[in-house]
Amino acid sequence: MTQSQSFSNGMELATFVTSSGVLCRTWDVIDSRYQGITSCVGNGMFWKVYEEPGSGLTVVAFEVKEDFNLESNRVSSSDLRKKGCLQFEFLCTKKIPDFSVNASVVSLFYENLQGLDQLKSQINSKSQVIVTGHALGGTIAAIFTLSLLDSIGSGKKRLLCITFGSPLIGDENLLAAVSRNSTWNSCFLHMVSCKDPLPKKLRPCTSDYMPFGTFLFCSDNNSTCFENPDSILEVLLSSMHDQSQGLRRIDYGNIVEGLYRKAICKDFTAQLQDLPRSNSLQACISVQLLALGLIQHMQQQQLQINDLVTKIVAQERKFNFQKGGKFDPSKKLNVMKIDMAQLEWYKKDSKNRHIGYYDSYKKMYLTSDQDAVKFQKNLTNYWNDMVEEVEMKPQTEGAAFRTRWLYGGTNYRRMVEPLDIAEYYGKGGKDYVKNGRSRHYKVLEEWVNEARTPPSDPNSISKKNVELILTIDSCFWAHVEEALLSCQQLEFALSSLAEKDEATRKLLQFEEYVYESLKKYEVSPEIFLKDSSYMAWWNRYKTIRGTTGIPALASFMSNPNNFDQYTEGTYDFR
Repeated sequence: MTQSQSFSNGMELATFVTSSGVLCRTWDVIDSRYQGITSCVGNGMFWKVYEEPGSGLTVVAFEVKEDFNLESNRVSSSDLRKKGCLQFEFLCTKKIPDFSVNASVVSLFYENLQGLDQLKSQINSKSQVIVTGHALGGTIAAIFTLSLLDSIGSGKKRLLCITFGSPLIGDENLLAAVSRNSTWNSCFLHMVSCKDPLPKKLRPCTSDYMPFGTFLFCSDNNSTCFENPDSILEVLLSSMHDQSQGLRRIDYGNIVEGLYRKAICKDFTAQLQDLPRSNSLQACISVQLLALGLIQHMQQQQLQINDLVTKIVAQERKFNFQKGGKFDPSKKLNVMKIDMAQLEWYKKDSKNRHIGYYDSYKKMYLTSDQDAVKFQKNLTNYWNDMVEEVEMKPQTEGAAFRTRWLYGGTNYRRMVEPLDIAEYYGKGGKDYVKNGRSRHYKVLEEWVNEARTPPSDPNSISKKNVELILTIDSCFWAHVEEALLSCQQLEFALSSLAEKDEATRKLLQFEEYVYESLKKYEVSPEIFLKDSSYMAWWNRYKTIRGTTGIPALASFMSNPNNFDQYTEGTYDFR
C-alpha cells in the first residue's frame, strides 16, 4: 500500500465510542446517578459497585480522597517482587523482566489490598466488567485492571477499563508488557479533555511515563482517538498550555453527554483550506487535531501546526508498519511447510548417500549441507517466535493456542533439533542437553508432555512404517555423542579409575536407553547407515566392552539382517 492510501480512523472510532452510550453509563456510576450502587470505604480511597439490571454488566468506580499526594517517583516490579508483592508478576517475561509504575499509586493499591482482593472475588464470576475512575481515581482503576489481566483470555469474560482525565501510571516497559497482548491493550480506554491539566501532571515530555491503551481526546464539541503511544504523547505535549490554569476540575459528565448528542462528525471542510493534507493520512490527522481545538490554539500562538501534523503522520506510519510486521504464525505457516519439505528432501538425499542427514550436516561437505543451514535457521526463528507468542498470551488462550500447533511443533523439534546437536558437537561442545539446548525445544517438549490429548503421532500408525519416522527423542544424537566421548574416556591412558568407572556407567546406561527405544520402534533406522555416528560408536564400543553390557543389544547389533527386519517392522524383540 502506498503512503497516499494510508488513513487514520481516529474520528470514526471516537464517534462509535461516544455514540454507544457506554461513556454516559459509566460516568453515571461515578456520579452516583443510579439506585442500587453499593459503596466501600478504604484507606485513602473508596469504590462503588453497580450491577446493571438485566444486562449482566458490573461497573466498579474508584475515587481517591482529595488529600492524596500524587508524586512522580516510580517503583520497579523487581522491588515489588522482593517485598512479596506478586500481583503484577505475570506481566513480566524473559524479554520484559522488569517494569516500573507510579510509586504512590501502587502504595495506595497495596494499602487497600485486602478490600481489593474481596472486590476481585465479588466480580470474578461476572461476564462483563467495567472498571472506571475520574482523575486520580482513574489511576487506581488502571492499576486494579492490570491486576485482573491474567484472568481474561479467549473465554467469555470481558473486561474494560475507562478512565476520565487520569495521569499516566507506568514506564515504557509497562507499555511493552501490556501491548504485547492485543487483548490486554484493548482493555484500556482513557478519555482526556485537552483542557484538563491533570493528565499531564506527570509530564509526558520526560521518558519516565508512557501511555498504553486507546486515548479518546476531546474538546467541548468533538473527539478523536489515538492508539499510537508516540502520537498520544504529541497530543498531550501540544495541549500542555493549560497547565497554567491549575488542577481545575473538568466536567466530564457534560462532555460525554454533549458528545453523545453530537455523534455525527462536524464538517471541517472550510477550516482545512490552509492545513497540510497532501495525502489522505495528513488530511485525517489535520481533521483530528482541528476537532480537538489544538490547531486554533497553535495558530493563535503562532506555532508551526504543519510540523505537528508532519510529526504525527510519521509516527502513525511507523506504528502501522510495526503492527503489520508483528509475528503472525498463520501467515508464515505455508512458508515453514516449504522449509520442512526441503529438509525432508535433504534427509532422503543423505540417506541415499549412506550417511544420514545428522552426520551429513555435522560434516558440512556438500552444497546441500549449506542449503540446509538456511532452512534450519528459518524454522528455528519461526518456532522461537511461536513459543514466545504463546507464552505472552493469557493462560487459557495460550493453552488453546498451543494445542493447535502441537503436531507441527513436535515434527519440527524432531527434524531440526538433531541439526542443532550436530552443529554443537561439531564445534567441540559437550553435554548438549544440559548446556547447549535451546529453551524453545524444552518448551515444545513440555507442551507435548502436558497435553491432555497428545497430538496424533506419525510413529504410531504402524511398525511397518518405521522407515519413515523421525526419532521420538529429539536429543537422541546428543546421547550418541556423549557415548562417543565416554568411549574416548575409556581409551585414554591417563584417565583415572574413577573417570573410567563413570564412563562405563554412562555407556551401560546408554545401551539400555538405545535398546528400550528400539523395542518401542521409536528410533529411525537411519542410525544403522554405515557412516552414521551411531554405527561409529557401536564399532568402537564393541572392541572395548568385553563381556559387559546388555547382551540383548549386542545380539541385535551382531547381525545386519536384524537392521532390515527393524526397518520393515518385523523384528521380534523378546
